[in-house]
Amino acid sequence: MATETETGQVTGTKDKDYNLIWFTEQCLSNALRLEQYAQDAERDGDSEVADLFRRAKDASKRGADQGKEHLRKRFAS
Repeated sequence: MATETETGQVTGTKDKDYNLIWFTEQCLSNALRLEQYAQDAERDGDSEVADLFRRAKDASKRGADQGKEHLRKRFAS
């Protein structure tokens, strides 16, 4: 399988860099989705679940911020 052995020859991007890009994008996407879920819960009057989704969104945002910082360091050099 290409995914098990890919180290940048096919994509031109090292696995760890690709993984950081993917991770960051997924965290950002997750934060957007979780905010929508929180709004859905609020519309249904369920503030407990809305709070749960917002806490999870905050964790995703922190992950995205960490991913972006690692990418800045790698691409600045």
